[in-house]
Amino acid sequence: MKQPAKLQRAVALAAVAALAASLGACGQSKDDGDKGGGGPSGAAHADTGISVAIQEPDHLTPGNHYSSYEILIAVFSPLTILNDQEELEFLQAESVDSEDAITWTIKLRDGWTFHNGEPVTAQSYVDAWNHTAYGPNAWVNSGQLRNVVGYDQTHPVEGEPTATELAGLKVVDDLTFTVELVGADRQFPFQLSDGQTGLYPMPQAAYEDLDAFDKLPIGNGPFKMAKAWESGQDVVVEAYADYAGPAPTISQINFRTYIDTDTAYTDALAGEVDIAAVAGAKVAIAAQDFGERLHSLDAPGVDFLGFNPADERFSDVRVRQAFSMAIDRAAINEAIYSGAQIPSTSLTASTMPGSPEGVCGKYCEFDPAAAKSLLEEAGGVEGAVEILFPGGWGLEDVFEAYANQLRQNLEIDVTALPATDWAEFTDKIATGDYHINRGRWGALYPSQQDTLHSLYTAAGDGNFATGGYSNPQVDALLAAADAAPTLEDSFEGYRAVQEAILADFPVIPTFGNRYLYVTSDRIADLHSAAGSVRFAYVELAG
Repeated sequence: MKQPAKLQRAVALAAVAALAASLGACGQSKDDGDKGGGGPSGAAHADTGISVAIQEPDHLTPGNHYSSYEILIAVFSPLTILNDQEELEFLQAESVDSEDAITWTIKLRDGWTFHNGEPVTAQSYVDAWNHTAYGPNAWVNSGQLRNVVGYDQTHPVEGEPTATELAGLKVVDDLTFTVELVGADRQFPFQLSDGQTGLYPMPQAAYEDLDAFDKLPIGNGPFKMAKAWESGQDVVVEAYADYAGPAPTISQINFRTYIDTDTAYTDALAGEVDIAAVAGAKVAIAAQDFGERLHSLDAPGVDFLGFNPADERFSDVRVRQAFSMAIDRAAINEAIYSGAQIPSTSLTASTMPGSPEGVCGKYCEFDPAAAKSLLEEAGGVEGAVEILFPGGWGLEDVFEAYANQLRQNLEIDVTALPATDWAEFTDKIATGDYHINRGRWGALYPSQQDTLHSLYTAAGDGNFATGGYSNPQVDALLAAADAAPTLEDSFEGYRAVQEAILADFPVIPTFGNRYLYVTSDRIADLHSAAGSVRFAYVELAG
């Protein structure tokens, strides 16, 4: 295992992980009239609107934000989208085709417009992707384009760019463009879904004043901005009358910003906000307070514990395996999460298509006697061990539980150490000032590919959380799985990847996520995909 990656990656992942909720085979066009897939039927009603609790946005530019997903997936529409059955459908795209999984042809549906009336064309996508990928622009979601040919010229790791545009992008006609990837990748259509906002289109008007666009984005989605965003103020969006996709079921969304989840919860309880995310540790009280208005949504996120690779006490794989076997995930799930989360038996969320449940084997099963014996066999652990986690985000109980179980079951000195804030948490990891760390990844699209590449390759955005883990064998297996001719073949390939990673056991898998929301009595039902509420298609009561 290597030293953690760059500090900026640490800050990036921490910012994404701070979201209360994060937000798939291909090559065949699906037709739902001229609207595209992805939403329940139903027209917008002039007298309907909802309020949603969110954290303060950082930016509203799709290629340059960390924490504004809720707003952006309302204002923009992606090329592909998942339906309620977690099946991939085409939305803005009419088709996404490839014969070799390297060169992809994307055809757009005709008649789509941005909110200023400008038509959405192939050039809209190519220009936006080029601008996002160009290193000097320093847009934080540029890495979503790293597999397009030419990315290393527009966004080199070191030195100045030698190109301003991605060589792998070509406009064929107004509604068609091609994308050449650096290697075969059958998961590409999944990457075009709504979680990867760096792949959204932008109108030509955006480039006239990018700062103004960041406050008042002009999208192609079901809702348009009612007014420019001002920091500390609510963000209001209204149904776009000329939206070419499935019509939203509501007329307006008021995104109400909060600095803490407790205040949002209180407002939801009082009926002052219609939808609010809930921390997992608060599920028991939320079930009492809200009853059937507590919604548990399967999600593609995973929690885990990482190790400092510079701490020689954890260099023996048996030590890491012993720590894992000493944690009673089922007990923690019941005591703290009221059974709402999913104890891990693999490196990916159990709801992820093809996730190889049970691949972790005995090392993810609670066996304190075997854990203690294995630790002794490895020579034990001397001195105090601290588990670092970000304080103030409702994680105290679960990390105290981890520490208590390790202390009792392994008879070693373990404590839970909360950082004062995200900045201190990421700084401690980047400087190596920690023993064990809290790790989390919320996949941006529903494929094992995202989690495995992001966490277990040197270039992954979440690689810092796994102690900078990488392995050439894992890289080769990932490339083979990405290029598999069918989804079923890719599942076998990703299982082989997980087996190879787990032979090294760089992290302790703990839980697969369910995202939790509470609603006011105005809400009859929530529709979701990959754990993310699809606010445009909320069903209202009455």
